[in-house]
Amino acid sequence: MNDAFTLAGREYRSRLIVGTGKYRSFEETRRAVEASGAEIVTVAVRRVNITDPGKENLLDHLPLDRFTILPNTAGCYTAEDAIRTCRLAREAGIGTLVKLEVIGDERTLFPDVPATIEAARVLLKEGFQVLPYVTDDPVACKRLEDLGCPAVMPLAAPIGSGLGIRNPYNLRIIVEQSRVPVIVDAGVGTPSHAAEALELGCDAVLMNTAIAGARDPILMAEAMRQGVEAGRKAFLAGRIPAKLYATASSPLEGVIR
Repeated sequence: MNDAFTLAGREYRSRLIVGTGKYRSFEETRRAVEASGAEIVTVAVRRVNITDPGKENLLDHLPLDRFTILPNTAGCYTAEDAIRTCRLAREAGIGTLVKLEVIGDERTLFPDVPATIEAARVLLKEGFQVLPYVTDDPVACKRLEDLGCPAVMPLAAPIGSGLGIRNPYNLRIIVEQSRVPVIVDAGVGTPSHAAEALELGCDAVLMNTAIAGARDPILMAEAMRQGVEAGRKAFLAGRIPAKLYATASSPLEGVIR
């Protein structure tokens, strides 16, 4: 089935995007990424070495000719810090496609929406392709799309919580109104959560802790890949309407009694 996922002008077969934090080693990171089937891998610029060739470098294990490296601004609490971090990634030769995070609350790690919009406006003018992590707010997503972001990334639940999609109705509105890809980011805990995001019509899902924090990250990465694939196929197949009462599987019309 030719069902390519197009992001920022490039086609991808996999609709699963994975992070690289919290693994025990770069080797485990590589194995999990390969098991997930992901083609886009996000890297926290402030936490993982991708700029100093004199030290062990994540990119030695995830070569640029096989993966799209998506630098992110995890750990940034101001628009200025996020902008500076994206510029650092570009200077390191990673590219201009970036995941923008501006955190507004240290306990919940919810994004600061005004600061995210501010940072996105500056970065877009500088030629970056900005994928913004944002709340599941249809208005915020629409404003970021109108600024020129090639995708929007509403959260499912707080980062690392594993709670799954807390507000499917908002996500449905975001999907219906968006002309750019909608990527669910943060809060996924199980393959069924990933499948639900794709069943709702989201274009892709991004996760890190759900895989890296599992007892067997490699097996979980494979399970997440299968969950994403199942959810996408279910969306394309078209589910039956939900009803309050039963409908017989074998209708009685025409049956001789």
